[in-house]
Amino acid sequence: MRDAFRAPLRAAALTALLAGLLLLLLNPPSLAGLEDLLTLLVGAAAIVLLTAWVTVALIGEEMPEPEFRKLIDRSELLASLPPPESPPSEFDEMVIQALDELPPDFQRVLETTPVVVSRRGHEFGAYGHYMGGTVANDSWPDRIIVYEDTLTRDFGWKDELLRAQVQRTVRHEVAHHLGWNESGVRSLGL
Repeated sequence: MRDAFRAPLRAAALTALLAGLLLLLLNPPSLAGLEDLLTLLVGAAAIVLLTAWVTVALIGEEMPEPEFRKLIDRSELLASLPPPESPPSEFDEMVIQALDELPPDFQRVLETTPVVVSRRGHEFGAYGHYMGGTVANDSWPDRIIVYEDTLTRDFGWKDELLRAQVQRTVRHEVAHHLGWNESGVRSLGL
């Protein structure tokens, strides 16, 4: 039980020390008499005790070990389960169609490469990313990411434009997987 109060008391002492130092810097006492010194010490002690009490009250009681263990076991079980299946969205279907329209040789190359739809393209300012090595130099795990948010933002107002750009983005990232750099991919018209 004593260990439960150690961290809050340490935090309270540090807070009181910082508050006391700040108070001393902003309004230094004259210390002309014993009364000023006692007032300062009592004020500091009150700040320490109040901060410790509030910290302990906010933390509450410590969780018993069996209950904590049960929570950990349940979390690990949930983490090991596969994510719930959801039907593919309309955008997912566009990506699947773009992959299905690739030549058979390219489809075989992609059999072991995951193609992922993400909604984080705004973070990169991109329509897609290829992560990994190339077919010739495969030293990293491969992954193609197609960003739904940026594609939908820029082309979602017209369905056929969005489909065409999804297909172009998929082909662009597949070309990176096959070994072309950015200028090489652009020279292909992608």
